[in-house]
Amino acid sequence: MPQTRFVTTPAQTPPARRYGFPLLAYAFAAVMMGTTLPTPIYALYAETMHFQVFTTTVIFASYAIAVLAALLLFGRWSDAIGRRPVLLAGAVAGLASAVVFLVADDVPLLLVGRLLSGLSAGIFTGTATAAVIEAVPADQRERGAAVATAANMGGLGLGPVFAGTLVQYLPHPLQLPFVVHIVLLVLAIGAVLLAPETSERAGRIGFQRLSVPAETRSIFITAGTAAFAGFAVMGLFTSVSPSFVATVIGNHNHAVAGALASSIFLASATAQLVARRMAPPRAMAIGCALLVLAMVALAIAVQISSMTGLIAAAVLAGIGQGISFSRGLAAVVERTPLERRAEVSSSYFVIAYVGISLPVVGLGLAAQDLGLRTAGVSFAIAVAIVSAICLAAILVQESTSRPH
Repeated sequence: MPQTRFVTTPAQTPPARRYGFPLLAYAFAAVMMGTTLPTPIYALYAETMHFQVFTTTVIFASYAIAVLAALLLFGRWSDAIGRRPVLLAGAVAGLASAVVFLVADDVPLLLVGRLLSGLSAGIFTGTATAAVIEAVPADQRERGAAVATAANMGGLGLGPVFAGTLVQYLPHPLQLPFVVHIVLLVLAIGAVLLAPETSERAGRIGFQRLSVPAETRSIFITAGTAAFAGFAVMGLFTSVSPSFVATVIGNHNHAVAGALASSIFLASATAQLVARRMAPPRAMAIGCALLVLAMVALAIAVQISSMTGLIAAAVLAGIGQGISFSRGLAAVVERTPLERRAEVSSSYFVIAYVGISLPVVGLGLAAQDLGLRTAGVSFAIAVAIVSAICLAAILVQESTSRPH
């Protein structure tokens, strides 16, 4: 990506550039927060609008469809027209989503709200990551990448616990979280306007191509499978974990449900930061092993109605997902020619977002016939099997690549 060099002497640095880094990080966190804000509210929507878990999973999955569309349609725009216009478009889409949720009184409006939320995330994520990294001097890019990760995952983690607390303890539970978020997004738009442009506008507008070169395919399949499994678990905790807490555990505290959903994102963010220098094959193996353990914990927790077990499963899954996803992407990028990395990275994200949507819709369908408890255990077993296969593939690849 283009590098914009900033003067770092405080006396000579214009205020906009001096504060651009924290302003962009705040905007990143505020926008991403909106994508998980509805999580603890789904149960209230279901009660008010009289729909079942399957409908909840479809509403949730519509988000992933919009993310994928945004990644493919707008993924290259910020290189051509600058970061700021694209960030503003993403923030405005998030604002429109919050307004729709604020007035939503039926399922079609909830779907529109989620589609707009996904569009916001798909437009914002890649561009904001680049902008935050570019907003620091070249010799501090590693710190910029760490802050971008923290802003992204921290925003995702803050959404459910923030909304759950407001829903549980303050009036107007279906409106107040979105009113507050609208205020935060207006401030985020102001932050983007105040922050300096960081791109040299060297690219061109066009669709993001998806492909994987032959020399990358073996590691891509392994890493992509791990990403699929990790994001499937993310989808589970972001969509139906409040239903598990209320229906299976018997705890109807929305703040608790929000905190459970938040824990997987916070664990993922921490794991990504801690493991950023870990060798990718080793990291992916550890991540897949942790996902297997997390799914064993989830199956047991759902079967015996254990809140402690659910929390342990969420934390283990977050760590496993964070390590395997971030280092899996690093492994794929390492094996990919420089000129093909954008399309391969986009292909990787497509697999991840298919993983966050389709499996939870399948869980919703299964819950209609088998009940939420049995569907949850079946989901955990399926993800554990996929993660175990991925772990075995990594170990085989490592053993065959070592010199004899």
